Amino acid sequence: MFRYTLSRLGQSLILLLIVSFIGFAVLTLAPGGPLSQFALSPGMTQEQIDKIASQMGLDRPVWVQYFDWLRHLVVGDWGTSYRDGQSVLHVIGSHLFATLLLMGSATVMSVTLGSSIGICSALRRGSAFDYSMTVLAMVALSIPTFWFGLIAIYVFSLNLGWLPAGNMYTVGDGSVIDYLRHLILPASVLALVDVAIWSRYMRTSTLNVVNQDFVRTAKAKGLTRRRVLLKHVVGNSLVPMITLAGLQLPMVLGGALVTETVFTWPGMGRLFLDSLGYSDYPVVMGLLMASAMLVLIGNLIADLGVALIDPRIRLE
Repeated sequence: MFRYTLSRLGQSLILLLIVSFIGFAVLTLAPGGPLSQFALSPGMTQEQIDKIASQMGLDRPVWVQYFDWLRHLVVGDWGTSYRDGQSVLHVIGSHLFATLLLMGSATVMSVTLGSSIGICSALRRGSAFDYSMTVLAMVALSIPTFWFGLIAIYVFSLNLGWLPAGNMYTVGDGSVIDYLRHLILPASVLALVDVAIWSRYMRTSTLNVVNQDFVRTAKAKGLTRRRVLLKHVVGNSLVPMITLAGLQLPMVLGGALVTETVFTWPGMGRLFLDSLGYSDYPVVMGLLMASAMLVLIGNLIADLGVALIDPRIRLE
């Protein structure tokens, strides 16, 4: 297990290095660049722009800039924001909790509802419930997240007035109930697509387990339907879902970017779009690395979880 963990950790570090190089190269070679904000200033001459580029080290070759940035990244210096002069780590840290809260809530909702729907659909295969859940899942997968968000705001905020239309809390309140009221809509919208995905995968996994010999043996021994379901079917059906949880992280992060924009949620996704608009490349690179780390850590935990449950994985 120790060698397996080291192997997966080494692969994750290599992937992180590749992501950092590609991201840095794309941002550096993109039209405009970080100097575009200065070029728009009235009275700014080319000589002044060249001087600013020299002071910021942007006149050096790309590979020199990359290795200098990477060296500072390794020691914990992620750079300084062009926008407000604050540390990139401080800027990201001030938005990290909001994103983790939104992603965590959406994940709990999607796993709970999706797994329950998938198990029920598998046990009632071919029923009206199974067909209706399949249709609803296809609809949820076909419609963009931002459309669901706009409809949710229109119905539950503008028409019914039940829930706030955006932001993370009400200024001057900040109570737990207020946070929960602001969280319900964006978390539900973000979880909607994942519920559809989890239900489909869980249905397939449950159908595979139900037809296994050990389930038929358990039934032949006289175990109750409830005991067979809880002890033999559900537990074995969830094993492939651990891997799916790791693979879902990039989709959840991408969905969070859209959801945070629609609901003006002060998380990393909204910060990413704002930083792109301001050509604040140190923050953009910091967000790219933070997102890559979250995804790789999630996949690493999922791999180790599967390896602990199924020893055959460690022998591959």
